[in-house]
Amino acid sequence: MSLKKQVTAADVIDLRSALALLEQTPGQLVTTDEPVDPRAELSGVYRYVGAGGTVQRPTRLGPAMIFNKVKGYDDARVLIGLLASRKRVALMLGCAPESLGAFLNKAVEKPIDPIVVGPEKALCQEVVHRATDPGFDLRKILPAPTNTEEDAGPYFTMGMVYASDPETGESDVTIHRICVQGRDELSIYFVPGRHIDAFRMKAEAAGKALPISISIGVDPAIEIGACFEPPTTPLGFDELSIAGGLRQRAVELSDCLTVNARGIANAEIVIEGEIPPNVRVREDQHTDTGKAMPEFPGYTGGAQAAIPVIKVKAITHRRNPIMQTVIGPSEEHVNMAGIPTEASILAMVERAMPGRLLNVYAHSSGGGKYLAVLQFKKQIPADEGRHRQAALLAFAAFSELKHVILVDEDVDLFDTNDVLWAMTTRFQGDVSTVFIPNVRCHPLDPSSVPEFSPSITQAGNSCKVIFDCTVPFHLKEHFHRSRFMEVDVKRFLPDFNPEA
Repeated sequence: MSLKKQVTAADVIDLRSALALLEQTPGQLVTTDEPVDPRAELSGVYRYVGAGGTVQRPTRLGPAMIFNKVKGYDDARVLIGLLASRKRVALMLGCAPESLGAFLNKAVEKPIDPIVVGPEKALCQEVVHRATDPGFDLRKILPAPTNTEEDAGPYFTMGMVYASDPETGESDVTIHRICVQGRDELSIYFVPGRHIDAFRMKAEAAGKALPISISIGVDPAIEIGACFEPPTTPLGFDELSIAGGLRQRAVELSDCLTVNARGIANAEIVIEGEIPPNVRVREDQHTDTGKAMPEFPGYTGGAQAAIPVIKVKAITHRRNPIMQTVIGPSEEHVNMAGIPTEASILAMVERAMPGRLLNVYAHSSGGGKYLAVLQFKKQIPADEGRHRQAALLAFAAFSELKHVILVDEDVDLFDTNDVLWAMTTRFQGDVSTVFIPNVRCHPLDPSSVPEFSPSITQAGNSCKVIFDCTVPFHLKEHFHRSRFMEVDVKRFLPDFNPEA
């Protein structure tokens, strides 16, 4: 009798191999054959199973989940929560959870550019639906879920949007909220400054449409790599090369069938389309709720009054495709946005002061964007103050960061209780807080408006704050934690699991 081969992170090349790895790992993947309504019910279930993040309580961290039967769709399966656990992300990338930031940083330093493969390797094109086909309706082909009952509509939330600069030909991949607006029409929301929006504006200025692809259901290394931002990945840097660095092999692309763009060759689904110039749509035109969908801070974002449109030209997919989705404020967003943030901060501070910044955690409560905990080691008297310089560099490395908490090397930055202990015993508000008012941050923070603070001159600005919870160097000898004997607990409890 032959034994089934054990899958490792080195074997992960696409979504299906990632799921095979999770299937053999206890507690990382669950499935259900109970029919689920994609409108609000699917996310309502996963809110309890494993969403975490900034989702309204009660919620928790838990396994990824596959719904095998989706109401209104014969062969559709929907996956949610693939990246909603730091431990699961580390498992699929092949490193320790606490080392993810450093691991990604190495991939940025040694990127591998994507390559284009022939149609024989384009698994994403096993089944083809063209917009010119009789009865074509993307709403009947793909089960895009809604997170809540007041969403503007169904959303594709895990689509890798890939396009090229119409002037230079340089390409980029990013993730955006994409709302279904009609049988062959989507809307796309760009936070100001996104690179593909820069491509769109160049095309629009020339009176041309921007061809794009949207790849759904891919190797999780691509999903993590796609979330790097400037200055780590400036305009013209193709983030697919980071995924190549993570896997030590190039991401394979295939030419689209109906537009001059490329999709990810082994994706579960690829939507081919173009963004026409000077066409806008109201995001909630079909619901009039004024709401878009739940965003990473834990609040539902407001519907945009006029955003670009994607005219869909074709949908291609693998046989029996898996639709992948995410709850906006879940731990999945924390990991996708936060781990690249950690890598960017580590890289910038290491260049300025080698060996001082030990680790970074983009905390769940900030959705992976707003709050970072920096673990800094003061080695000599002259390091006093340099830890605050590290915080300033963190703000420079990631402009959307709002708060930085600084802790010493003896504090577990991934343990919120330990961080709050440091804030309680090593922090005095009048001398340990640094305010940087009216700096550009992120438009989805509901407190970033002039009505909330007189220091804010326009929406999207914030007062950035450094919470210095470190011991002053000259007092370090007075702040030693109680030290306990090192023992082998398994002598007394053979089944003891320190991670349980």
